[in-house]
Amino acid sequence: MSTLEGNLLVGPDDRFAIAVSRFNDLVTTRLLEGAVSTFRRHGAEESQLTVAWAPGAFELPLIAERLASTGRFSAILALGAVIQGETSHHEAINMAMSQGLMQTGLKHGLPVLFGVLTCHSMEQAIDRAGGKAGNKGMEAALAAIETVNLLKQIAR
Repeated sequence: MSTLEGNLLVGPDDRFAIAVSRFNDLVTTRLLEGAVSTFRRHGAEESQLTVAWAPGAFELPLIAERLASTGRFSAILALGAVIQGETSHHEAINMAMSQGLMQTGLKHGLPVLFGVLTCHSMEQAIDRAGGKAGNKGMEAALAAIETVNLLKQIAR
């Protein structure tokens, strides 16, 4: 039996793009810090990381698509925070965003990681951006590194 598993080492030729929403930046800045520090701890140099700020979460799929179309990146992280309000607006944003990000990954054959918080409250979002529930930006970065390495193994 053959088993393939990605490791958590950033290769010298790996490049990562991070598309991050400026809306709810109290939360998204923490997600970004978690992702960047994780990439660095696993061997990434500053030159291997590109950050693209989007106005909001709804714009993340378009930004991810443009980043993917350059062919320069091994993986793309989408970081944002959509917090439920008094209407169902968040449902439309979340559905369109998640589908758009998935389509970009499949179209370009590269990992597009969903590091977007979809929370009921700001408190929940802060908990998931470095609070008691961890940092989802960090988790997305780890998943990106591992998936990139797994795809390299599959290609061999």
